[in-house]
Amino acid sequence: MRTKAFQRIYTQITRITKATCEIRARGARYGELAWINERPAQVISVIEDKVTLQVFSGTEGISSQSEVIFSGMPPTLQVSDLLAGRFLNAYGSPIDGGPELVGEKRLINGSAVNPVKRAKPSTLMATGIAGIDLNNTLVTGQKIPFFVDPDQPYNEILAEVAMRAEADMIILGGMGLSNDDYIFFKNTFSQAGVLDKIVSFINRPEDPPLERLLIPDMACTAAEYFANDKKQNVLVLLTDMTLYADALTIVANKMDQIPSKDSMPGSLYSELAGIYEKSVQFVHGGSITIIAVTTLNEGDITHAIPDNTGYITEGQLFLKHDTDIGKIIVDPFRSLSRLKQNVIGKKTREDHPQVMNALIRLYADAMEAKTKRENGFDLNEYDKKCLAFSEEYAMRLLAIDINISIEEMLDTGWYLFQRYFEKYEIGIKEQLIEKYWKASESTAEHH
Repeated sequence: MRTKAFQRIYTQITRITKATCEIRARGARYGELAWINERPAQVISVIEDKVTLQVFSGTEGISSQSEVIFSGMPPTLQVSDLLAGRFLNAYGSPIDGGPELVGEKRLINGSAVNPVKRAKPSTLMATGIAGIDLNNTLVTGQKIPFFVDPDQPYNEILAEVAMRAEADMIILGGMGLSNDDYIFFKNTFSQAGVLDKIVSFINRPEDPPLERLLIPDMACTAAEYFANDKKQNVLVLLTDMTLYADALTIVANKMDQIPSKDSMPGSLYSELAGIYEKSVQFVHGGSITIIAVTTLNEGDITHAIPDNTGYITEGQLFLKHDTDIGKIIVDPFRSLSRLKQNVIGKKTREDHPQVMNALIRLYADAMEAKTKRENGFDLNEYDKKCLAFSEEYAMRLLAIDINISIEEMLDTGWYLFQRYFEKYEIGIKEQLIEKYWKASESTAEHH
């Protein structure tokens, strides 16, 4: 299968490291797929006739006389509607016991979409998670990271987003995904009856770490098929981009590249941008939205991985453990969706911007009151109101297990205003207070 007449075969490897091989070869192209002793490899550098290949499973057992076969093309994915419901590895081969894929072969790692085919992102992408939809509303075609600590339940949250999000298709890319998490995703999607709208590309701990580098490109290629060919709204969920960057570092170190900040490769920014820039709102209506988990090293947001990510993406989402309610919440202070202004109050209810801002301001006042209390200062009546409000606000509108519509979130916000504050204390326009102050009371009490 690997030795067809048109394929080029070489047996003179000039240099071997733990992750790469060098060979003298003519006609090799960057990104081309090859096999060395039947092990998949990819061309990562071409300088005249000196070709460097990264061997995904490592070079142990490879000698200078090992057979190198060039395929003549980069890795491909067979795309069709039959992708739906499948669990695939980094090469697009089934790992779910199902039949082999059939369909049109598409090259992965293609270019970002031409700007003339892009439209302004202005369609609401509801996730079903209150801390996102109310305070950090997403739009189709947006790219945004989830910055999390390693001990936080980020994969469980991604599974919830996959089941709740108002998207036509979900593409999951799991890099270094534990077997427990793999089984969790598979069982969760199956039991929820949503497998027919999800495609999963999985790299597990027993798989070669370098194969993680293929996962985002596979996921984005599948997304482009459904978004562009089928004109559907597609949500791509990637986890964990830190493990992806670690794989980049392995290759860079073995190629003796001079490391950049935090020992990361100098190409980190361009590699991350090549993934995130696949997000797009097509003129014809289809879209690709990307939410990607990046685990933080001891909460260090200045590390090269989150730092570079922040320059590329359109906001960020942070998780936080709220000790007052004992739950994980979406941090309202550190999280930001830079594109939310395109939809809030326009595609959502008119009071959305003012309710959102008022809730966060009152929550900030509660945090100041909490600091006063911890430092032994007396609290006034307004401080006490804010503290009581903050716990219920976190429980009902920030906790990640809250699954209600945006309209219900807004009604709940008005209920909290009415329960804890006077009209003059919330700082909302009088015409909105007149319209919603009493109207939401009976609705929100039942949520």
